[in-house]
Amino acid sequence: MSTILAFDFGEVRIGVATGSTEIGIATPVETIAFEENDKKFARIEALIKAWQPSLLVVGLPCYLDGTEHDMSRLARKFANRLNGRFSLPVHLVDERLSSAAASSALNETGLKGRKQKTALDQVAAMQILQTYFDTPPV
Repeated sequence: MSTILAFDFGEVRIGVATGSTEIGIATPVETIAFEENDKKFARIEALIKAWQPSLLVVGLPCYLDGTEHDMSRLARKFANRLNGRFSLPVHLVDERLSSAAASSALNETGLKGRKQKTALDQVAAMQILQTYFDTPPV
């Protein structure tokens, strides 16, 4: 059994989720919301020490047709930095519609509108990790 940490990368906030390869179910962890990169990576380092994952998953934003955009480049850069800093393998997962799915899931729990802000990114990370678990390796 190994643990995986997943990230929904954003320039302002980074959602984090975790899951076990044994059961293949993702759960939200937290939203990192520091402006300074040093603080963001310090928090990520603390999470990696606490969870001791064997793999990191980063959502790769794309347009609906699958083409990449500016945020795709930034997410790839973030993934490369994670790999370089923590020497862990990083897997990119197509995150199209993950935020919409996260918002819909939060709506179903009764958390709507602005009340979703604190949970949306970590639930999006959960959706990204669940996609990783549900997609057979190529």
